[in-house]
Amino acid sequence: MSEQAAKAPVHLWIVGVVAVLWNAIGAFDYSATQLRIEAYMSAFTPEQLEYFYSFPAWAVAAWAFGVWGALLGSIALLLRKAWAVWAFGISIAGMVLTTIQNFMLTDGAALMGPGAVAFSAFIWVVALFLFFYARTMAKRGVLT
Repeated sequence: MSEQAAKAPVHLWIVGVVAVLWNAIGAFDYSATQLRIEAYMSAFTPEQLEYFYSFPAWAVAAWAFGVWGALLGSIALLLRKAWAVWAFGISIAGMVLTTIQNFMLTDGAALMGPGAVAFSAFIWVVALFLFFYARTMAKRGVLT
């Protein structure tokens, strides 16, 4: 493969930076919830707090894989590492389990309000885009 074919396109840097910022927000949300940071958690109702704090260990672990896998995948994009695909894949696996917990095993959608499903759908769109984007960049030799 020629060096020209493996050169990183400008959109890689744009997608990578936006992905890091987006997924850093998710990492902060996870961390603030797990650490029960009062300034952040005060935005939720007592019922919502009880819901968050009652997640079983497997759901918390799945959430962690989803959040941290996505952040690592985003960083890997900027580092031009092919393992970004695996990191985003692990993130999606965590999201599958988290979605099952939040919308099938519990009534998280009703508790969090009408925007919860729409926002979750948006998160899914972004996650799938990042996975397929990283896979495409790896196939083109941009990620090594």
